[in-house]
Amino acid sequence: MNYWLFKSEPSTFSITDLSNMPNKTDHWDGVRNYQARNFMMKDMRKGDLAFFYHSNCKEPGIVGIATIVKEAYPDFTAQDAKSPYYDPKSTAENPRWFMVDVKYIRELKRNITLAELKELKELKDFPLVRKGNRLSIMPVTKEDWNFILGQEKKT
Repeated sequence: MNYWLFKSEPSTFSITDLSNMPNKTDHWDGVRNYQARNFMMKDMRKGDLAFFYHSNCKEPGIVGIATIVKEAYPDFTAQDAKSPYYDPKSTAENPRWFMVDVKYIRELKRNITLAELKELKELKDFPLVRKGNRLSIMPVTKEDWNFILGQEKKT
């Protein structure tokens, strides 16, 4: 099993939006970074768990948990000229971008904020808190996953 962190702006797609989808499941589209795409294509597997992280909001932080229910397949939004994620170089014959399907598991008891995560010396190597890391999808070690979940009960 692998562990991940998925970032989304809540004004675009929130943990509540995911929980309200049919079967609490939706595709994770619009990833336009090659490293994040490669994580999805090469490393992400059905059954992996992911933190759902709200970014670019008043209090950025980890707000919930999802699971991967369908492994990587071509991102059809890249071929839709009306989509903000359109890429004319991505074709059905030669797709450039991929997505996975994720399913809502639960919201955390509280938002574990980015500010809080940055203060924890145990997470000094956690990719999210490193300067310059802007990936929308990133791996999480099992140790960091368990440590972060342990913070859920703290206030």
